Formats: sequence, C-alpha cells, structure tokens
Amino acid sequence: MHKIKHLKLKKITILFIFISYFTHSQAFRSFSNEFLNLGVGADAFGMGKAVIASTNDVNAIYWNPAGLVHVKDHQGALMHAEYYQGIGKYDYAAYATPIDQKSAFAVSVIRFGVDDIMNTTELIDKQGNINYNNISLFSAADYALTVGYARTMLFKGFDIGLNGKIVHRQIGDFANSWGFGLDAAMQYQTKSNWKFGLMIRDITTTFNAWSIDKEEFEKISNAIPGENQEQPETVELTKPKAQFGVAKQFYIARDFSLLTEVDLNMRFSETNDLISTSFISIDPAIGFQLDYLKMVYLRAGVNNFQNFTEIDDSNSISIEPNFGVGFRYKGIQVDYALANIGGASGTLFSNIFSLKIDFEYFR
Repeated sequence: MHKIKHLKLKKITILFIFISYFTHSQAFRSFSNEFLNLGVGADAFGMGKAVIASTNDVNAIYWNPAGLVHVKDHQGALMHAEYYQGIGKYDYAAYATPIDQKSAFAVSVIRFGVDDIMNTTELIDKQGNINYNNISLFSAADYALTVGYARTMLFKGFDIGLNGKIVHRQIGDFANSWGFGLDAAMQYQTKSNWKFGLMIRDITTTFNAWSIDKEEFEKISNAIPGENQEQPETVELTKPKAQFGVAKQFYIARDFSLLTEVDLNMRFSETNDLISTSFISIDPAIGFQLDYLKMVYLRAGVNNFQNFTEIDDSNSISIEPNFGVGFRYKGIQVDYALANIGGASGTLFSNIFSLKIDFEYFR
C-alpha cells in the first residue's frame, strides 16, 4: 500500500514538473526538447555516450548521421529504458539502409512518456466538495520522427550527414505542440585509424509551436493565487548544441581490440558543466570498448561532469560512471548498460537494453 501511494505521489510530482516546465517556458530556450538528448543504444550508454566519432551503424542517425555511410545492408535497432523508478518510459526504434556505395538513408522514432498521471484539477467542485469520481488519467509524452541522410564527400574518409526531425509533444488535453528542426554532422577517418566527428544539433534552432486548450487552462488558472494567470509562450526555440569527438582503435592482441573516444559536449549557455562561461559550457565524456573477435564487448565510460557548490561554499565535481556488455552473433547484437549511476534520473542507476540486427548476415 505504501509503495502504491509512493508511486502515485511520484506521478503527481512529475505532473507538476511537466506543468512547471511548460508554463514557465521562454521564447528562446537553452533547454528544450531535452528528451532528444537522453541518448540511444545500450552500447553507447556503456561508453558514457562518447561515440560521436566512432558511431557507424543504424544508431548513427541519432549520434552522428555521417556514420550512416558505413551501413552496408538493411539494419534495424530497438531500445527500451525506464526512468523515475519505471514511471517514465523511453522507447526507440530505427531502420537504416544504403542508397548506393557512397550514401545511406535512415529513419527513427523516439517516445518518452509518463502514462496514467492523475488529473485532479476537478477533484474539488465549486461548493468545496471532494468528488473522487472526477479524477481522470492522462499521459504526458514526447515523440520525435527523424529522417537521416549521409554521403561520402570530396575524398575518401570524409563523410557528411543531415537529419530532419519532426517533434510532437502532448500533455493530456491541456496542450500539445509540433516542431521541426535540422541536425548537421561530419566524420573523418585517417589512414592511421584516427577518427574525428562533429555533430551540431538543432542547427536551425528547432522550434515548437504550442496549442493550449483554453478550457483546461482555466481550470488551473489562479488555482494558486498569483500563479498561472496568463497563458505561457506558445513558441519555443531550441538553441543549437555541438558535440566534437576523437576516437582511436587499438589492436592489442590477435583477437582483441580497444576502442577509445573522448567527446566534448557543448551548449551555448552558462550551466554547471565542468567548463562553463557566459558564452559556452563544455561537458566532456570518455568511453572505452574492449572486444573479442567483434563478438563479445566490455564497455566503460564517464560523463556528466558537473560543478556543485556545497552548503559550506566549497566546490565539488560529480561524474556519472557507466558500464556495459554486449554480444554479437551472425548479425544479431544484444547490449546492456548500467548507466546514469548516481545521476539525476530519479534512481541510482538505469538498466538499459538494446537490440541491433544487420541483415547482411542473413543473405
């Protein structure tokens, strides 16, 4: 019983987070459509999301679409993860295929949602009576449809990629939005197997145009004196973000190899990131992947370096370690990651599972 009450309280709390986030939105935001920054693929999570330079399969549509040129046949991917002790559900599916020897195409769908949230806006009627029959349930969910294209340009080893994405956000009957944006990316690989990658998200400033249900808004308008008296902004613009990565593959024995990568995740605003100025903030990520015959994988990574000021005004730095394993056999790859350890996802860690299928092995 206590656990049920705790879960209900969590859902109500998350509802307030959604409403607070929505009603305090500004026209130009540094943090908008944040569900698109969670990441995809347990293999990438296991490496601390440091994969911008090395991604080269169907999941490149998310991390760096330029990597799609390495897809040689039809590929598919699925992932499921849960946040807030299982209340928030995150699902991802993608498909990629080559167009010719120099170009490739991919499409992906993402949903992040909290379902069965209690709507208590009409719990108390105008006479002050409590009527539990007036409680209803709704979902707050974010969706993204992304179409990616990649092509080898100019000379061998230099690839470019472009994503077009449609974003739909739904908060029950209260409000919904539609948005559109573009991502641009490149990868370069040297003859000595050094890899470089650059991903610029929301390069055109992704926008979301909100539609607010006036009747539903009136139910919460001024419910707290002085709050929610005016409708929020109906258009959000998401600032661009950049990610730069450097990777290197080392062959340490006949059957073993080690992939290492360092990424710099950059926002053009001041945050709590390890390096932060009024113009740009930089959060590094470091990842490692040891493989045996490209069949068995062990992964580790650290990311989310954050500066904190303690109660005694002393400064400290927090990080998130990540671990993962994977197994691939005849075109089927299953990955698991223990990620967000000690993070702010509502739990001490997140269990992430993902699946990839390469149909080249079934020909």
